[in-house]
Amino acid sequence: MARWEGPLRKIDDYRWEIPKEYKPGMRVPGLIYAAEDMLESIREEQAAEQVVNVAFLPGIVGRSLAMPDIHWGYGFPIGGVAATRVEDGVISPGGVGYDINCGVRLLRTNLREDEVRPKIEELLSALFNNVPSGLGSTGKIKVGKKEMDDILTDGARWAVKRGFGSEADLEVTEERGCLEGADPDEVSAKAKERGLPQSGTLGSGNHFLEVEVVGEIYEPEAARAMGIQEVGQVLLLIHTGSRGLGHQVCDDYIRTLREAMQRYGIEVPDRELACAPVKSSEGRSYLAAMACAANYAWANRQCITHWSRECFVQVFGRSLRDIGLEMVYDVAHNIAKIESYEVNGKRLSLCVHRKGATRAFPAGHPSLPARYRQVGQPVLIPGDMGRYSFVAVGTERALKESFGSVCHGAGRKMSRHAAKRGVRDADVARELAARGIVARAASRGGLAEEASEAYKDVAEVVEVCHRAGLCRKVIKAYPVGVVKG
Repeated sequence: MARWEGPLRKIDDYRWEIPKEYKPGMRVPGLIYAAEDMLESIREEQAAEQVVNVAFLPGIVGRSLAMPDIHWGYGFPIGGVAATRVEDGVISPGGVGYDINCGVRLLRTNLREDEVRPKIEELLSALFNNVPSGLGSTGKIKVGKKEMDDILTDGARWAVKRGFGSEADLEVTEERGCLEGADPDEVSAKAKERGLPQSGTLGSGNHFLEVEVVGEIYEPEAARAMGIQEVGQVLLLIHTGSRGLGHQVCDDYIRTLREAMQRYGIEVPDRELACAPVKSSEGRSYLAAMACAANYAWANRQCITHWSRECFVQVFGRSLRDIGLEMVYDVAHNIAKIESYEVNGKRLSLCVHRKGATRAFPAGHPSLPARYRQVGQPVLIPGDMGRYSFVAVGTERALKESFGSVCHGAGRKMSRHAAKRGVRDADVARELAARGIVARAASRGGLAEEASEAYKDVAEVVEVCHRAGLCRKVIKAYPVGVVKG
């Protein structure tokens, strides 16, 4: 891929603007959050040009944004954020991505590292066997077409009604695990067929279950609100999305919206930015189908949570109450949502696209559950499986500047194919073991393509967002055991 040679005007140490004058047709400037020493690697691919292309979207406001984990994606860069006016703007599936509501869920425990390390192999085996993972994996839940529609409509609520968790889980899930406006009639038969066997599965690629240990606590009060009291406490991180169903929804609507653009006279510089007016029949249909896929993903993570809890009870021979495997939060990082913001002194209804970006609302925001109103929304930022992950909280500055958004992870710096060419599974497993991390993978090459060297250092990514004022770091956690799809 050719090097990007466009202009980056320094605003401050962590903000770099692509001026609106760079390309005729840009409706707003671009803005990339990054430290100066990240710019060289950002220029190595054309993700910055994708930031520019997004700035052409009708109805876009503010800036076309990219977080420091920016890398090349379909249409939007991964790490891209853009808000368009609902009244006269567009919705673009490329601004959500193929894995709709790929997201992260964090659970805390009463266990300490010295209790878990002696049983980590047994625990990972239980998780590996009890949570179906891998490419094309099929789940333990058998549902018919009617019940599939219930999942698409009710999301995590469907799972809780089935006994996979409790109301307390819904309290600390973004949108309470159910995005309004879902309409299963807008989801194709093919998408539903792909989803039927995959309910409650982890999937492949960068999806994982990770047993972690708290290594550092930066804000004790915020950590306590999350049930995290001390260094050495054990956590469980779950990362997965909407599987084949979400992929098919995206695929279906990219074709539909590509045709619709011609009818609405919309021109964009990249055909991957297929879009339609938010208020058009095609735009409303995509939003309804996307909500279904988001709900499917929340139901998926809820079921995986239930089976993970069973594993901990089985391995440690203690009650769930004693183990204390309670949810901290669940947040999406591939989604488009209708939200209200003040722009240039006016309150506007906006369609906020977050693609590889996480919602980060501040303390006091009405969307937050009561337990987080004083500290802000937990922001879950996983790193690669060999280093560390972070939990942060959202800020007022994020609300005003990035439409309440922040980074979602480390961000790839090497393609999966390149990673697999460069390293072998056995080498990765050996290196992880040397760091005290036990790993299980469902497929050959599954570890190699997720090796640490394939990713940016998430500590550097989070530091940019922290210093730019988009979030505040609360804890840093280290992996001790990983199950990869």
